Amino acid sequence: MPDPLILIPARMQATRLPGKPLADILGEPMIVHVWRRAMESGVGVAVVATDEPRIVEAIEKVGGRAVLTRSDHHTGSDRIKEAADIVDPDGRHDIIVNVQGDLPTIDPRVIAASVEPLSDSAVDIVTLASVITREDEKSEPSVVKAIGSEISPGRMRALYFTRVTAPGGEGPLYHHIGLYTYRRKALDRFVSLPPSPLEKRERLEQLRAVEDGMRIDIIVVDDVPLGVDTPHDLDRARAILAARAGA
Repeated sequence: MPDPLILIPARMQATRLPGKPLADILGEPMIVHVWRRAMESGVGVAVVATDEPRIVEAIEKVGGRAVLTRSDHHTGSDRIKEAADIVDPDGRHDIIVNVQGDLPTIDPRVIAASVEPLSDSAVDIVTLASVITREDEKSEPSVVKAIGSEISPGRMRALYFTRVTAPGGEGPLYHHIGLYTYRRKALDRFVSLPPSPLEKRERLEQLRAVEDGMRIDIIVVDDVPLGVDTPHDLDRARAILAARAGA
């Protein structure tokens, strides 16, 4: 049976919202809300990976676990790899779920859904996408498009990721959601690879795996979790979670 480990990278040096992991939402730091959503998924234990002792303190205060990682990592995947080796040096956890630390409103069911495709031994990595419904997002470079070939309803095999409007022709476009679930060996392989040409050109880390021939499957979900990058996003997250608490 698989034994997943959820890892949540969190760093303080966000350009548009410095210190955002500790931003207050309903009386608790944002990173605590993300950790709670991860635990609610029922997938497995959730651990925060950070280079900031204050984040460790915030998680431990609510009974969670966090580990200190190096501050010089170039990518979140590198931080996740170090954290996995700290938490599980013997490699008992064979699946690593990477939940971004700025998704306080993420649906725990989405996290759980990302694990199932790894029951197919041919799959290395699983990620998420949602159908783009706003016309302006189809041409917005910050909205990364996932291009895939349908395997079954709601599931695709990834062919490419891009910031441009693609693919052409009639049909839906998909907004890539940056949650990744790795087979442990796939994570180790991924971080051992140098940045690939298309990764550097598109500024999309997942293309390193695509160019190396790794198989990424995409689960299509109903909507895009709110990523908190600006003060406006933070206000929206507060409103969403306040509404849920009052429901």
